[in-house]
Amino acid sequence: MNSSVFESMMARYKCQNKEEQLHAIREVMQQITLAALARGGFFNKAAFYGGTCLRIFHGLQRFSEDMDFSLLAPEPDFTLEPWFEHIHNEFAQLHQHVDISIKTKSHRSAIHSAFLKSNTAQYNIKLERGRLINIKLEVDTSPPLKFETEEKLLMLPCSFYTRAFTLPCLFAGKMHALIFRNWKNRVKGRDWYDFEWYIRNNIPLNFNHFCERSYQFGSASRGSITPVLFKELLKAKIESTSIADVKADVAPFIKNQASLQIWSTNYFLQLVDMMTIQD
Repeated sequence: MNSSVFESMMARYKCQNKEEQLHAIREVMQQITLAALARGGFFNKAAFYGGTCLRIFHGLQRFSEDMDFSLLAPEPDFTLEPWFEHIHNEFAQLHQHVDISIKTKSHRSAIHSAFLKSNTAQYNIKLERGRLINIKLEVDTSPPLKFETEEKLLMLPCSFYTRAFTLPCLFAGKMHALIFRNWKNRVKGRDWYDFEWYIRNNIPLNFNHFCERSYQFGSASRGSITPVLFKELLKAKIESTSIADVKADVAPFIKNQASLQIWSTNYFLQLVDMMTIQD
């Protein structure tokens, strides 16, 4: 295994500009990191979820920056450090060097974070010489349960399996974020893009996992949300959100800007009516 594997992974993206190249480098880094974690046995105790999981394993047509993982059972003292050596070694086999640092949060959190830093000169010297490219890893050490997982195969930089949330459970996590995430005066348009993707692909929502997430994150008391109330909450969120702000936030992460033209409050309200909720 050598640098030609890294180059062949980059070549698949056919980047048209520097921004696309930056997204591609991050995604290649993400895949190499998954390979390292798989070799180290990480997926015996954890599962991959979130937008990057959707992008890498299900073809979501938007780039995603962070890597989100959930332990299969609570482990408050969990640390990623035992896997740092595996990550270093995986990149080293591709003649790349990364520095790994632990992010210290200013408040107590069940999310344990690490940052992988790669000097762009090592990935594409001509384009981004001297610039650091970061991907962030977060592991939920006290996860909401009642989720289901499956094995997903990736063949680059080598063939390996990743344990990942099933699509209905991924959908549940996304809807919890869309409805309850507190972004102050911001919106996260990527949540809305993913919502549309799940509906377009006729993915049912795992309601048990949605309720468990809502309860653990303090969004609702246990048993208080019904499927009818869920849709009412989602519609209220849509009606109170600026769709123009949603478009502006997601635009840098997608190639096909024309796909956003149809987006409106009424459009998303109709998507809610098309949802299938899985008991």
